[in-house]
Amino acid sequence: MSLAPQFSGHRLGPVNARNTIEVYLDYVCPYSAKMYKTIRKQVWPLIQEKYAGSFQILFRHQVQPWHASSTIVHEAALAIEVLDASKFYEFSDLLFEHQERFFDGSVQNKTRQQLVDELSQMAASLSISDAHFKQLIMNGTEGSNEGNKITKDLKLAIRLARQNGIHVSPTVVFNGLQDNEVSSSWDGVEWEMYLKKKY
Repeated sequence: MSLAPQFSGHRLGPVNARNTIEVYLDYVCPYSAKMYKTIRKQVWPLIQEKYAGSFQILFRHQVQPWHASSTIVHEAALAIEVLDASKFYEFSDLLFEHQERFFDGSVQNKTRQQLVDELSQMAASLSISDAHFKQLIMNGTEGSNEGNKITKDLKLAIRLARQNGIHVSPTVVFNGLQDNEVSSSWDGVEWEMYLKKKY
């Protein structure tokens, strides 16, 4: 499956891999966090060890509007992609590791500016320029309604999910077809059985 050029950092594995696993995730979804961490810590190392060149994994953004901060955290990850694509997964690691900071109850009394500042601090821990990061995700001046410099990329990610009928996170798509067999509850052993079957 293809990636728009600006999302090159969303890929793990070679572009010409025989099989493609697309994973639609939301940074503030606990089930997405569980699947993401399993993939990062167990599944991807397993693929590199036993199935190198046979699978690629694509991260897909699944913004869930019923979570108040879902939009801004995905914007932040897309901003990292623009500023340094090689740090997209490192930043995603941070977002999932600290996702409770962005849960509905945690952001109840916070302004968007406060969330921008928090996310900027996380980006700075990866040596991302605070000023450049904020320049991308700060919304326009008072009275404007055009979003920010990441809005176009965010819309593209959302349109992709909608056109493919993705409604919740996490959702896995294998070689272009949604695969509801895959569960966020899976551990490394269950993923290994799945990969063997698909290999």
